[in-house]
Amino acid sequence: MTGSAVKILVVDDEPPIRKLLRVGLTAQGYEVHEAPNAAAASQSIAQDMPDLVVLDLGLPDKPGHDLLQEWRDEGLSMPVVILSSRTDEAGIVKALESGADDYVTKPFGINELGARIRVALRHRLQQQGEKAIFQTGGLSIDLVKRIVKVDGQEIKLSPKEYDILRVLAQHAGKVLTHQFLLKQIWGPAADVQYLRVYVRQLRQKVEQIPDQPHYITTETGVGYRLREPD
Repeated sequence: MTGSAVKILVVDDEPPIRKLLRVGLTAQGYEVHEAPNAAAASQSIAQDMPDLVVLDLGLPDKPGHDLLQEWRDEGLSMPVVILSSRTDEAGIVKALESGADDYVTKPFGINELGARIRVALRHRLQQQGEKAIFQTGGLSIDLVKRIVKVDGQEIKLSPKEYDILRVLAQHAGKVLTHQFLLKQIWGPAADVQYLRVYVRQLRQKVEQIPDQPHYITTETGVGYRLREPD
């Protein structure tokens, strides 16, 4: 992503939404291109590869999930942030598992979308491998020594609790689906209830108010997100 401005392709069939995104993202310093449907989006990508795509799932000529899957099957790795309705939890999960980097639900704030875009761009720029120390607020994780501290006090975690926290830290700022976490920790056949139990136990240890989590937040019907690193 070199050059003057980061190029963002907005794929949405609603002109008011495209205008909102064009104005808002241009004001944040991005170069915005638009496509009203899947065909126009693929044509735009073939002509000028964007640095990131904002993709609506409800396109008139092809479901957004299918379009995203085609891109990933073709080896296109640009970050993709999904736009979806609040009632489309299953669609969000499917998109994330097909290779989307994040999502926002309609109606949305342009600042929220901008934050998701920055996280997605940063993740794609990061080099492979883990930093030795992950830090967000008062939570720190030494990924080499496997030491977790909250406000300077070491916290004892079970192996599974640590594994969940480690995977969340590797993708901090991004939502991770239940199935992704289950596959990483237990394997593809595991029950989501295992995950819920361990996340609840983990919050009891790292959150000041477990029922109002500050670090590990729930994305309802989708998964979990660890607060961005400092």
